[in-house]
Amino acid sequence: MAAITVRQAVHDLMAFHGMTVLFGNPGSNELPFLKDLTARYILGLQEAAVVAMADGYSQVTDRPTLVNLHAASGSGNGLGALTNAAISRSKLVVTAGQQVRNMVGPEVMLANVDATMLPKPLVHRSLEPLAAADVPRAFSESVLASQRGPVYLSVPYDDWDAEVEESVVGQLSRTVAPGSAPDPIVIADLHDRLDAAEAAVLVLGPDVDTPEAWAAAIALAEAHDLPVWAAPSLPRLPFPNQHPLFRGVLPAAIGPIGEILGAHDLALVIGAPVFRYHQWQPGEYLPETTQLVQIGDDPDAAERAPFGDALVTDPVAALVGLADAAAPDPGTPRTWEPEIEPATASATPGTLHPEEVFATLRETMPVDTRYVVESTSTNSAFWSQMDLRESGSYFFPASGGLGWGLPASMGVALADARRPVVAIIGDGSAHYSIAALRTAVEEGIPVTIVVLRNSTYGALVWFADMLDAGTVPGLDLGDVDFVSIARGYGMTAVHADSTAHLAELLTEAHGAGRPTLIEIDTEKTTP
Repeated sequence: MAAITVRQAVHDLMAFHGMTVLFGNPGSNELPFLKDLTARYILGLQEAAVVAMADGYSQVTDRPTLVNLHAASGSGNGLGALTNAAISRSKLVVTAGQQVRNMVGPEVMLANVDATMLPKPLVHRSLEPLAAADVPRAFSESVLASQRGPVYLSVPYDDWDAEVEESVVGQLSRTVAPGSAPDPIVIADLHDRLDAAEAAVLVLGPDVDTPEAWAAAIALAEAHDLPVWAAPSLPRLPFPNQHPLFRGVLPAAIGPIGEILGAHDLALVIGAPVFRYHQWQPGEYLPETTQLVQIGDDPDAAERAPFGDALVTDPVAALVGLADAAAPDPGTPRTWEPEIEPATASATPGTLHPEEVFATLRETMPVDTRYVVESTSTNSAFWSQMDLRESGSYFFPASGGLGWGLPASMGVALADARRPVVAIIGDGSAHYSIAALRTAVEEGIPVTIVVLRNSTYGALVWFADMLDAGTVPGLDLGDVDFVSIARGYGMTAVHADSTAHLAELLTEAHGAGRPTLIEIDTEKTTP
């Protein structure tokens, strides 16, 4: 039997699974794996940025995406960004180099002690093969298991030069089909319950942010005249936010959600857990007069929900089935013109209100623009002014972990060059992963980065007031010249001081085909 190295076997399996792009930050333990690599290697200058780039890339491609980190220290650096990928259940295969096998026990430099424990509970599977010959199988398992969320694979670096039979590649070149579609009888029963309800409501989550699901959600809502809410703590937008049936994003608190859903006798939650609360505002989860049914493919989310019935199945297929049952011949979709209030104007010369920024983006950028947003204090302004009419238009850090947005926007742009990408980043967030600018320049990624500079952690100011914390330290950032920083990395960067100037810069950036940073001084606002 012909023999090949473990490295070649894994490289061949990468090719089989279409893993032609690898995001990484290498150290000495990783170099043996990278030898003779044919996949495109996207270098990030810090591991959290690497994970975030891969997360954005995976969310757009909906395919397993390979991440390569350095031993324990690099894995630790990436954990903050991995919190977002875990909540989004992004299809990441996170590999890390381990010391040679006979050096792990003595805990020498760069040994990843208890490697499989390090990333838990942020990954749903964590592996370190017991023998070099098992590395290809473990890699195959990791790729297939990543369909349900991030997986971690630690490999001792002396394994890569070990030999395995060439036939192992064909043996492991396999696929695992997803679960079956929902039972038609169950869909028919849900349809009957919607028909019988006097005041039903539809709550949609990030797992139904696909073109097919958007079309089905619109058809279903219009057929039943259902008010539509987006689930709280929203990382993706599942419904056009200016549609007349859209009511907004549910507040991330028990009491307020209970009051909103309490006005309805049936709440159908599709593609979201029930619920991802944030601020502590207690109250009744749900009144007895409201029935709730949750539909999603995450059994863990279904099991931990504190109320309501759950159907564990493909939420997109369920949504399509319900839409077909409600409107087998939907005819012409409803058309609408957004009723958007004029943007609040800033009273300070040279400073824009966030609403002015978002109104300018809406009026200037193409309708299919993807927005990666990490400016938490401007949430209300964003939703009041933006008009997002296509799926895959909105991305937000799923766990709330900052530093994700800037590098994630680069992964989003790399995944699909057909649609423009704008990163909306608060100055507090920008500090976390500013070195990601170097990757954008080095790879020529055509992303437009809009930095909103208000010199404070605005969201925390709001929280301090809500928690009656009074004056607390650490919320003032001071003024930082992001234009100079970006230019230092070799990026085109300009400061905008008016809406007209911003519109001009956005138009130039969109047509330039290269990364551009636009800095704007903005009024202080709260979520």
